[in-house]
Amino acid sequence: MDPQIIIARRVAQELKSGNLVNLGIGIPTLVANYVPADLKVFFQSENGLIGTGPIPEQGMAHPLLTDAGGRPISALPGAATFDSAMSFGLIRGGHVDVTVLGGLQVDAHGRLANWMIPGKMVPGMGGAMDLVSGAKRVIVAMQHAAKGKPKIVKKCNLPLTSARPVHLVVTDMAVIGFADGKATLLETAPGISVAEVMAVTEAELVVPDDIPEMKI
Repeated sequence: MDPQIIIARRVAQELKSGNLVNLGIGIPTLVANYVPADLKVFFQSENGLIGTGPIPEQGMAHPLLTDAGGRPISALPGAATFDSAMSFGLIRGGHVDVTVLGGLQVDAHGRLANWMIPGKMVPGMGGAMDLVSGAKRVIVAMQHAAKGKPKIVKKCNLPLTSARPVHLVVTDMAVIGFADGKATLLETAPGISVAEVMAVTEAELVVPDDIPEMKI
């Protein structure tokens, strides 16, 4: 199974009916594809829309309906649009139940770095700083390593997105939580051993005696 699909399927299991959910750019956008049909989740785009729908079919895109990355989206019946000030008022006011973001690095205590790539021009961190600081629950969806280099590190060497730690990291190899401020291995992906996870994780992991396999 494609690593990104593994991540998206597992993250979707964290959502509950009635949740207001913000999905970041990249892997997080795939999560909406795997939410069960009987689960009523409200997706928010931080540029001013609650009730985002699937990517429109070719030729059906509306120039004013885009996600935060500028890509075409659709709006479901009953969707609400508003300006970015209102949108960030919801985020900063603690009204977003779950945010799912991509990550470049997460440290041993759950602090995220996800907005600056060395050597590349970036316009800024977008809404990531507000989302990590303001959402009730923060989930990072990312691959476990990049070009063989661990992304779960002892200490981030990229600028932190927020001083607030995230709640959960879901990768193509594992699910990691941060109970008591310590990176704790909660699940391994199908066919992946604890030893394989440890081999590509720089941060020290707390490893319970019983580690279940992800159900995807």
